Amino acid sequence: MNKIIQFVLLHGYSLLFSWSFLAQFGLPLPAAPLFLAAGALAGMGELQLPAIFAVGLFATLLSDILWYEIGRYRGSRVLSFLCRISLDPDSCVQSSKRIFSRHGTHSLLISKFIPGMNTVAPPLAGIFHMRRAKFLLFNGLGAAVFVGLFSFTGYLLGEKIEQYSERILGTGGWIGGSVLGLMVVFILVKYFRRRRSARRLAIPRISPEMLRGLLEKGEELLIVDVRSDLEIETDPFTLPGARHLPLEEMEKNPGLLAADLDLVFYCA
Repeated sequence: MNKIIQFVLLHGYSLLFSWSFLAQFGLPLPAAPLFLAAGALAGMGELQLPAIFAVGLFATLLSDILWYEIGRYRGSRVLSFLCRISLDPDSCVQSSKRIFSRHGTHSLLISKFIPGMNTVAPPLAGIFHMRRAKFLLFNGLGAAVFVGLFSFTGYLLGEKIEQYSERILGTGGWIGGSVLGLMVVFILVKYFRRRRSARRLAIPRISPEMLRGLLEKGEELLIVDVRSDLEIETDPFTLPGARHLPLEEMEKNPGLLAADLDLVFYCA
């Protein structure tokens, strides 16, 4: 942490703004340690706590507003793009939609504290056309709590953060190496597990033209719309004859689908 503190002290508020903006925009940059370090510097009289809060909050909200507008005008493709860079994109899409569908605007209050959800929540609010005023209110409150909590914690601890970090570093670099090694192993396990699951669960894909041709030939098919209830409310259009069955219900009751028909699933 002492190296982080020195780095923040060297570059000051410009680093705080750039780091906060890029972290919220989707780059894998940890924002919480930065606010802790900046708060510690404020506790030591090197920076001003109100300025830290204002700069961090402004940068975070600026990124969030950009993602909200992109989501509002570009639709669910934005969410798919964001989740594609994660280790488990399918889970990312569905879990984000599930949280937003269950908690609505209140999910914005806690999204900054949930890895993956912090960047996904603003465009998701735009995709589902949440009113701008409501988005700004709830997202602003959530961002203020996040920035304020870590900055003020660093301010209260002050020099203790540097003292404890020096003690930890004094025990040897093997701790950091061990943590880094575990992270690499975790990422590799997730990656190969996803590849194995993708091969096991791979199913043939069908184009809209092929589906139309099968229907015109009179083939017996069951078209299943697996979109969430929130997505249906946003875009009620569905294919003729399709049955709406969200993935959550399908997982709980797999027997709801007829076993004697060819199934065609779609989610967009």
